[in-house]
Amino acid sequence: MTPQEARAHYNYLLTLCIRKEEAFGPLAFTFIKEQNLDQLGLTPEEQFNLYMATADAFAAEPKRYTHKLECLQKAQQILRRTQFYDPSLAQHIAHDIQKTTAEMEIYNEAMRPQRAPASVADRHRIIVETDLPDYFLRTAQQRAAAYYQNKYKLTKEAKAAQHFAGQTRKFEPDNPTVQKEFAGACAPFMAARTTAVHLMLPFDLKISRRPEDPLEAGLRIWYAKMGYSFPLRYELGKLCSYYDDQVLDITMDDPHLLFVSVSEVKERELGVVERPLPSDVPMEIGLPRAFLDGSHALGPFIQLVCNFKVWFDAEAMSLLIQGAPDLHEYGLQGGAGLLTRSYATEKIHAYAPSNRKPWQDGLSFNFVNMHVQLPEGRESAFVPFNTPMFSIYPVLNKQSYRFEDARTL
Repeated sequence: MTPQEARAHYNYLLTLCIRKEEAFGPLAFTFIKEQNLDQLGLTPEEQFNLYMATADAFAAEPKRYTHKLECLQKAQQILRRTQFYDPSLAQHIAHDIQKTTAEMEIYNEAMRPQRAPASVADRHRIIVETDLPDYFLRTAQQRAAAYYQNKYKLTKEAKAAQHFAGQTRKFEPDNPTVQKEFAGACAPFMAARTTAVHLMLPFDLKISRRPEDPLEAGLRIWYAKMGYSFPLRYELGKLCSYYDDQVLDITMDDPHLLFVSVSEVKERELGVVERPLPSDVPMEIGLPRAFLDGSHALGPFIQLVCNFKVWFDAEAMSLLIQGAPDLHEYGLQGGAGLLTRSYATEKIHAYAPSNRKPWQDGLSFNFVNMHVQLPEGRESAFVPFNTPMFSIYPVLNKQSYRFEDARTL
C-alpha cells in the first residue's frame, strides 16, 4: 500500500466511522494490524484518531478486550506526539485502560477459576480394546480434527469481524466484511466437534432403499421396519432368506428394504488390523466385507459393529454415544445411547473372561457401535470414508449431580 492509497483508505475508514457503519471496526482493525502507519505517512493525529475510534468500536465483551486494550495503549503512546496533547485527555485514556484491564481480570477469573492441577492418577480412565487400534485411536482422530478444521475454520476477515458488534446494523448480506456468524463462532458448537472421540470408517458407506448402483466391495440387504428386521439375499432375481435361502414374496421396490453397500478401503494409514478377514479377497476388500458381515439391523436402524470396547468406572461417569454432529448432512440420522454399566447380549465369557486382567477390576465395559437410520422420505445416503459418523462424550454419573432451582438456595 502506497502513502497515497493509505491516506485514501484512512479517509474512507473515517467516513465509515462517522456514518457508524458496521464494517468500520473490522476494516480499521485489519488496517492497523497489517500496516505500519508511520511508514505510510499518517500523522500522529491521524493515527491517534484511528486507534481511539477502533477501540470504541469493539464489542462490549471482555473476551474482545485484549485487542481493545492494545488500541488504547497505542493511542496513549501516540498522544504525546500530537499537537493537541492534553494532560486531562491522557488521564481519561489512562482511566479507560485501567477500567478495561480490571474488567479483563474479572472475566478471566470467572472463566478460568484457579484449581489444583489434577494428577494423572486422579483422572478417570477410559480404556479401549479394538481390533483396529491404530486407525480408531490415532488416524481417525487426526482425520476428524482435520475434517472439522477445514470445514469450520474461520477466515481472517471473519475473526476480525467477531470483535465488533456494530453500533448500527443494516441489511448487507453481500458484504463479506461483516460476515462473522459462522458456525465456528459458537464455542459449544465447536467443542462438540473438537473435544470428542469420533468414530468413522476407512471406506465409503451407502445405504439406499433401491438396489441400483451399490458400492463395489460388498452389499447386504435387510427387510427393516419398526420392531422387526430380517437379513436377505438376492439370488436368481429373487429375494431369499439370508439363513436358509427360502424364496420370499418381496418385490424389489418394497418400502421396507434397505440396501447397505461398502467400497474398498481408501485410508492408507490403517495400521494394525486384528479383525478376522475373508481369505478369498485382498485386505482392501476383506475389511469392508468383515464390517458388513458383522453388521445388523435393529428395526429401521442399521448397526455397524466396530468392535470398539470401552472400559470405564460406571460409578463416576457414563458415556454418551450419538451420531456425529454433521452426520445428517450425508443423509443419515444417528441414534444416541448412554453407557452407564455393563449390559449386552454377549455370551458369558464376555462378562467373566478367563484371561481377566488386573486393570479391569472395578470397571464396567460395553461396546460402542454405530446405529444409523435412513430418514423417512430419503431414498439414499452416502458417507465418504474418514467422515465422522459417531461421537463419544464422557459425562458424570447421574448420582454424582443434581439440578437445583436457584430460588430455593
